[in-house]
Amino acid sequence: MKTKEKTVLNAMIKAGKPVRGAEVAEATGLDQKEVGKIIASLKKQGKVTSPKVCFYSPVK
Repeated sequence: MKTKEKTVLNAMIKAGKPVRGAEVAEATGLDQKEVGKIIASLKKQGKVTSPKVCFYSPVK
């Protein structure tokens, strides 16, 4: 897993609840568009799920 993917995933875990991409971007200091791409990649890998529209959480 790439460093930025780990950063995004850790931010989601730390939040402890489903979060929006913008919240992850704010918490990590990464660009919101980049976070969106990273979340999409993590979702394809099965490491992130979307419990409701525009919210994401790590798979347990």
